Amino acid sequence: MGKITGFMEFQRQEEGHQEPAARLKHYKEFSIVLTDEQAKVQGARCMDCGIPFCNSACPVNNIIPDWNDLVYHGRYHEALDTLHSTNNFPEFTGRICPAPCETGCTLGINNDPVGIKSIEHKIADTGWEHGWVVPQPAAVKTGKKIAVIGSGPAGLAAAQQLARVGHSVTVFEKSDRLGGLLRYGIPDFKLDKSLIDRRVEQMKAEGVEFRTSVLIGKDFPATVNNFAKETIFPEDLDAEFDAVIMAGGAEQPRDLPVPGRELKGVHFAMDFLPQQNKVNAGDKLKDQIKATGKHVVVIGGGDTGSDCVGTSNRQGAASVTQFELMPMPPEHENKPLVWPYWPTKLRTSSSHEEGCERDWAVATKRLEGKGGKVEKLIACRVEWKDGKMTEVPNSEFELKADLVLLAMGFVSPVQQVLDAFNVDKDQRGNARATTDGEGCYRTSVPKVFAAGDMRRGQSLVVWAIREGRQCAREVDLFLMGASVLPR
Repeated sequence: MGKITGFMEFQRQEEGHQEPAARLKHYKEFSIVLTDEQAKVQGARCMDCGIPFCNSACPVNNIIPDWNDLVYHGRYHEALDTLHSTNNFPEFTGRICPAPCETGCTLGINNDPVGIKSIEHKIADTGWEHGWVVPQPAAVKTGKKIAVIGSGPAGLAAAQQLARVGHSVTVFEKSDRLGGLLRYGIPDFKLDKSLIDRRVEQMKAEGVEFRTSVLIGKDFPATVNNFAKETIFPEDLDAEFDAVIMAGGAEQPRDLPVPGRELKGVHFAMDFLPQQNKVNAGDKLKDQIKATGKHVVVIGGGDTGSDCVGTSNRQGAASVTQFELMPMPPEHENKPLVWPYWPTKLRTSSSHEEGCERDWAVATKRLEGKGGKVEKLIACRVEWKDGKMTEVPNSEFELKADLVLLAMGFVSPVQQVLDAFNVDKDQRGNARATTDGEGCYRTSVPKVFAAGDMRRGQSLVVWAIREGRQCAREVDLFLMGASVLPR
């Protein structure tokens, strides 16, 4: 490395943020990208450890030590090329990935890990600022046609890889704008949607065709058909395309089967969050779900719940309470026990810092209200022993609740899509397809592949990109008998 003793001389420096009082007044990104000097110092902390566990901890296997060293030497163009060799969309992952690479950092055994995510953010933004990110259209077309269902990170990664080796790719998206959960599942203050738009423009220049407001499948419930203006059946795709990739998200939310669930004011997080993103994009919505002046209770302690907290505070909620069924995790992980794997520990997001009451080991017993509208939530304390949950005696309490947001994760993809294609499913309701051996990413139906959340279930943006890239290679092999795309 350029600075052999850098890991002993320099400390980790986090990205800066606009103060909470200021950023709560808008929905724009508020992170402050590292300066050139700050990024150089972070790159210098990479210790040339010999076995880069950060690389294996990263689902897309980013070549992290290499671009850390390149940033230290100010060679950003080469750093961007190295980053793009494994990751189609580093400007997304540099913002919203939880950075499992940092938990695998060798320096993290007894010190703060290298700020890998912040360096990635810096490289990606520098590349766009200097105009280094340009279309890479194929020199020769193969004549093969591929349909990609879903324009989230898995679908976009697969489409871009396949277009660059000469295939004609059409991406179908049921929503009115592209990006999948990047567009409507993540608040604008975490990911500015112009970043999606400029990648889409690059992909269009590479030959990818996009069709929005199109549902693929049949027998959808009315709630799914929010944006779609057209429905296409699987047999139509089979007749027109040489291969089909199912790359939609895990969009079936986990419900809360308690008395009072039917009351007005009780909503899934993914009914609440997309509406604000649409308003930010200039849409006019009738009867938008809003937290303004309300006492909000968010059920679920993960990232989606955190996004509900941040959005509720920006809308002017009277109070926000978030609770989780599981016990409160420890503030610090047991590194000798868990390194280099993802640890269980208390994580405080930027949304929590903006104002939120948090609680753990709490279960909802029922919801109560008047006139068909929720007014309070009745909960209790629970304790866990040998993997089993029991209610703590005499622990029942109530919370004032004008808006209850269910953010307890997602159980499966939309089943109507899988059923329409008649593919085999695993026990969790995902499309059954392996990722090793012959026939990777192939479903039980000829010509039909599956990748991302639709194959593996709810997961991270980096896993979606990895699976999209790997699935693209398998489709290329299937169509051409050989492939130059990376595995």
